[in-house]
Amino acid sequence: MSVRLEDNQALLDALSEHARGILKENWPDASRAFSSSGMRNYLRAVEALNDLGRNEDLLLSFIEQGPALARIVGENSVPQLAEFVLSMASKTSGEVLTLLVSKAPGSAQRLGDQELFDQFLDLIAHVAAIAPRGLRPLLEHLERLFSQLTLGGLRRWVQWGLKAYKEDLEGQQRYFSLGSPDALSVLQRERKGTVFIDIQRRLNMYLRAIWGRDFFIRPTAGDYEDREGLRPFIEQHVIHIADAYDDYQSEQSNSSSPLLISGTEIYRAAVNHCAAHLVYTTQKLNDDGLDLLQRAVCELIEDARVETLACQRFPNMREAWLALYPTPSLGSPETPGDLLNRLAYGLLSQTDDDPDDWVRMGIQHFRNSPSLEDTELSLKLGIKLAKELGKYNLPLYQEKRDGLRAIYRDDNRFVWGDGDAEIDSALMATQEPKQNRIDVNVMEMVNAVDVEYAGEDAEEIWVLGTEFYLDNGQTINELEGGQITSYPVHYHEWDYQIQLERPDWATVIERRPAIGDINDIEQTIETLTPTISKLKYRIESLVPQGMQRIRRVEDGDELDVDAAVRAMVDLRMGTQPDPRVMMRNKLNTRDVGVLVLLDVSESAKDKLPDSDESILSLTQKACLVLAEALEKIGDPFALHGFCSDGRHDVHYMRYKDFEQPFDQFCKSRLAGMEAGYSTRLGAALRHSGHYLGQLARQKKLLLVITDGEPSDIDVRDPQYLRHDAHYAVDELRRSGIVTFGLSLDPYADQYVSQIFGSGRYVVLDHIERLPEKLSTLYLGLTR
Repeated sequence: MSVRLEDNQALLDALSEHARGILKENWPDASRAFSSSGMRNYLRAVEALNDLGRNEDLLLSFIEQGPALARIVGENSVPQLAEFVLSMASKTSGEVLTLLVSKAPGSAQRLGDQELFDQFLDLIAHVAAIAPRGLRPLLEHLERLFSQLTLGGLRRWVQWGLKAYKEDLEGQQRYFSLGSPDALSVLQRERKGTVFIDIQRRLNMYLRAIWGRDFFIRPTAGDYEDREGLRPFIEQHVIHIADAYDDYQSEQSNSSSPLLISGTEIYRAAVNHCAAHLVYTTQKLNDDGLDLLQRAVCELIEDARVETLACQRFPNMREAWLALYPTPSLGSPETPGDLLNRLAYGLLSQTDDDPDDWVRMGIQHFRNSPSLEDTELSLKLGIKLAKELGKYNLPLYQEKRDGLRAIYRDDNRFVWGDGDAEIDSALMATQEPKQNRIDVNVMEMVNAVDVEYAGEDAEEIWVLGTEFYLDNGQTINELEGGQITSYPVHYHEWDYQIQLERPDWATVIERRPAIGDINDIEQTIETLTPTISKLKYRIESLVPQGMQRIRRVEDGDELDVDAAVRAMVDLRMGTQPDPRVMMRNKLNTRDVGVLVLLDVSESAKDKLPDSDESILSLTQKACLVLAEALEKIGDPFALHGFCSDGRHDVHYMRYKDFEQPFDQFCKSRLAGMEAGYSTRLGAALRHSGHYLGQLARQKKLLLVITDGEPSDIDVRDPQYLRHDAHYAVDELRRSGIVTFGLSLDPYADQYVSQIFGSGRYVVLDHIERLPEKLSTLYLGLTR
């Protein structure tokens, strides 16, 4: 049974109005990320954090980041994160906890497994207990650390700092903020060559291409104090593999210098070995009554059996595995492990030149086996060889000392009966339920859908691009109160103080623009008809369309008769003729698209000097002038607006999109344009850039009309949003989008130049000239 938000009225009443709105807006996203039980745990966690009474930002971050965390490492991690935050509430500030919650999905993405995420939280608790002043800088630089370190490497890096600066509080802050030479030196020492999370997708595609089926792979971390990670293992039909591999120097090389094998090749060898077990170990072995040596020899034979079957199908795998197997010494054995590794190497390399009788006997028995498809071969031959090995005068077998030395081989827990598990349970643990969304037309909606709306946990959602009216004249959106047209989109922000991006820091939520009276727009257009016609004529005259003939060129497509006659006259008169007697045909086409981004924050309601007209009304007129002219010319354009209510809720309205005609529907949206809230410019710029990036045009222009500097209710530093907006403008420029600012604030020169750059902005001293100035700007920017 699905969980409905309206059934939790007690929680909604306890939340503030802002938090209640954020929860409602993120509810569709949460409904897809959680099961029914997971949703109840999520709501209980929200209630507990609300009762905690810390700053509201902590609660809002948890509401927003919870679904993302559930999608990455599972829904059980969300209540665990809430419990961790509650346990840390008395040990650190609310701002640090907010930072931790906001960093949780990004950290989980880099770790890729719930168990590793749990260990990461333990590490954070350890730092908070030993060096609480280092916790904030550690969290602020977490992205850089995880880009270079595994969880084990991060743990060792943290432990070094805790020991080195145990009594030095300022030194702790410098170390964990990567501001000391020691921090960078230890970071360089601990960094790994190839991190699993960076190549996980390639490994999955590689295995599918090789074996013709899918395998599930998850990372695991080794001992924190040991640079060697855990050996690969298979549990519930899921391959668990080390979270990072350093490059490996192979001894299997014909040259004097050893061959260097990349971490990617090690990953491929390891997952191929585990895949061979999953494909060919069809029956588990029974270990009743077996001692450690017998188990080890049986596992060795089973490894050789599945690898031999794999090599019969894929011959080149043998060479890849041999490169990662250290060449064993052929001297007198000192431990059982010496002989075990010599036998394993001989079975893999298919050589029988070992001087030891026991090794040659094992190779001979394996070769003479009637069928390698029989799993019982490993048990029978393993027990027989272990009995013969027991006759040697060697120390007792110890697993840690005498285990196989090839780094790619797993620990073989999968081959024994106690490691079995149902495949269905493994699939349930690894796969997430998917919801299909299908775009339909109105007749399909009318004829085929039993109910007009369904819960967010439905297996299939039908989406209608326009409003669906019921028999009573109401639309479903009006009946249900749905205003969100898309799911929350998270964008990073640039923090100029720490010189780093804050990942998924601001959330843009698109809303359906309100519908206004179309008659008001029609009257305005009728009043502005002369201005619109003049603008259309100027654009067409400045940028000629079609084929243009360029005369008086030296190298062209055909002879210019008039120029040739003039040249002949000059020759007859004894003067030097003009050699430019050709003409060229040039095809001129407009290849430009523009998105006008409107600042519809609260200040847009202000009245113009000596007038009853508001800035918002004048902005509407300017958009109408430009839109009517561009619609007649044919340039693709879009009209979007934005405002913000904190970083968790950046409102974004699309009054007209590129593919839409400027019809009555778009005009009614402009008529219903409303102003309110604050101005978080950077997030809106990035979202606009997303739409412009999808436009197939050579020249892309983003024209921003704003009446004030960037600000928001949760930002105290006035420079923060300015720097972030400038950073967003640079990002758009690098992606080929020209951004230009048109400010209606007569005192905006300083901060507008800081955001858009020199020559990329205009400040209007007389706001009433906006329609005229906007038109002139478009002409100048799109020539």
